[in-house]
Amino acid sequence: MRRDPSKGPTQSTVGCLLAIVIGRSVAMWPGMELCFVVPAFNAEASVGRVIADLTQAAQAVNDSARIWVVDDGSTDGTCTAARHANVELIRLRSNRGKGAALRAGLHAASRAGVVTLVSVDADGQHPAEEAVRIARLSVPDTSLILGVRDLIRDGAPRANQLSNAFSNSVLSLFTRQRLLDTQCGLRRYPVEATLQLNARDDGYAFESEVLMRACHAGLVIVQEPVRVIYPQGAARVSHFHVRRDPAKIVFRVVRTLLELPR
Repeated sequence: MRRDPSKGPTQSTVGCLLAIVIGRSVAMWPGMELCFVVPAFNAEASVGRVIADLTQAAQAVNDSARIWVVDDGSTDGTCTAARHANVELIRLRSNRGKGAALRAGLHAASRAGVVTLVSVDADGQHPAEEAVRIARLSVPDTSLILGVRDLIRDGAPRANQLSNAFSNSVLSLFTRQRLLDTQCGLRRYPVEATLQLNARDDGYAFESEVLMRACHAGLVIVQEPVRVIYPQGAARVSHFHVRRDPAKIVFRVVRTLLELPR
């Protein structure tokens, strides 16, 4: 998020206190520059629509959208589709993983002076209106906002429901906090605070590592219910492996636990 200073006062910044806040949704003043990062791998068919929807959703609430697309070594036309959509494009030479793409976006946002950055999946799973709502959520800029899905309501495959429940249980155990959705890619990151956590995983486990390090560092964790879209059948494209990737997440969580000072 960046703000037009003529539109009103900034949000107050508070110290990093350990807290779990659920479902506090208050609209902010208009005139914001809302900032998004879209990590994309072989998302030619969907990334253009994701960008257009974010732009339109921000304009609908009298805000503007600044969007970074991180092309994670795609082999299709993802890069061309993003370039045609007139966004800020970051290209990784090879497919390094979602964590590497998010980290690249966070560094770019930091260099641009961005305070908060919302991550949005390139497959269209996250409705633009929900992403804009998360970007405008009236909680301290130092908070890490987690989107919390209702996987049953939104029609997630059974394997995804089980995978998410397993990851939630593991992260809740190790952080000693009740975490409701540790795998949702719709999040609002406090840019500088997130980079200072020094999360290193390049894959999907990056999001869990950030969450674990954030809890340990005492960042405020806000858990906000969100609506998501799960296309059915062949229309659904996901690079998340419901067995292999949760195992990698657990490995990273245990490794992080051993690395953190007691």
